[in-house]
Amino acid sequence: MSAVLHKAPTTTAPARAAGGRRSRPRGRLAPYLFILPALALFAAFKLYPIGWSFVLSLHKTVGGVDTFVGGDNYRRLVDDPLFWTALKNTAVVLAVQVPVMLALATGLAVALNSTLLHGRSIFRLGFFLPMVTGLVAYGIVFSVLLHQEYGLVNWFLELLGSDGVPWLTDPLWAKISIGLALTWHYTGYNAVILLARLQTVPKELYDSAAVDGAGPWQSFRHVTLPGIRPALLLTTVLSTIGTLQLFDEPYILTGGGPDNATLTIGVYLYQTAFKYFDFGYASAIAYVLAVLIGILGLIQFRVLGDKS
Repeated sequence: MSAVLHKAPTTTAPARAAGGRRSRPRGRLAPYLFILPALALFAAFKLYPIGWSFVLSLHKTVGGVDTFVGGDNYRRLVDDPLFWTALKNTAVVLAVQVPVMLALATGLAVALNSTLLHGRSIFRLGFFLPMVTGLVAYGIVFSVLLHQEYGLVNWFLELLGSDGVPWLTDPLWAKISIGLALTWHYTGYNAVILLARLQTVPKELYDSAAVDGAGPWQSFRHVTLPGIRPALLLTTVLSTIGTLQLFDEPYILTGGGPDNATLTIGVYLYQTAFKYFDFGYASAIAYVLAVLIGILGLIQFRVLGDKS
């Protein structure tokens, strides 16, 4: 009798376990089925172009026929003066405009977070609005404003008794014009990111700093800056990537001129691919640009990242 009572559970338990195992594969596959369309689109429109671009960078197209040339396109970059000019122009914008813009964005975030400022929501909205403006639209607006003969800016300067400035026809002023356009468009965007992080800094830290006798500058240096450090790293990396890919502003405002003074890597890549139809060389430029972005991103993470 006792043998029969012990046998019944041993026969039903494996059956239940087997039933549970039969239902698991279906459950495990369900998440993959849901993300399969996204994965397919990512593979079709991201992975495939990236891989095919690398293949193109090893070929040269002559008369519609692709010929394998190995690393010739990459070696050609070393002796290409236009590539180095574009790289130098991009580096100048990166070294000058990005620090100025981030400094303005930090000051703006602190101001927008101050309780002394009335109507802060209106100011925050106003400074973020340039970001929603289309790149082409605001580029055209700036090209009209900075026109040497008919631009509103020169008209205003002449009212003040100053001579007009060749904003878009002089090499130096053309670079300054592009820097002004970039600063106007992206400062508010970076300020909003910094402001969001600034609002997470505990007010007790400022109270403690005040009790210790810290003034506004000491509070900013020892409380605000460490508090917004992650956001500073994010905005620095995003601004660096955006500047290295700079295309819309110089293409619309100056077309890369005058005398290639505003020719950036993005504009040179576009001209190589879609003006001269040298897709292999353009792909090589794109891969070198991607490597530069990766190296600068790693350096910024090492310098500004959290050491702990």
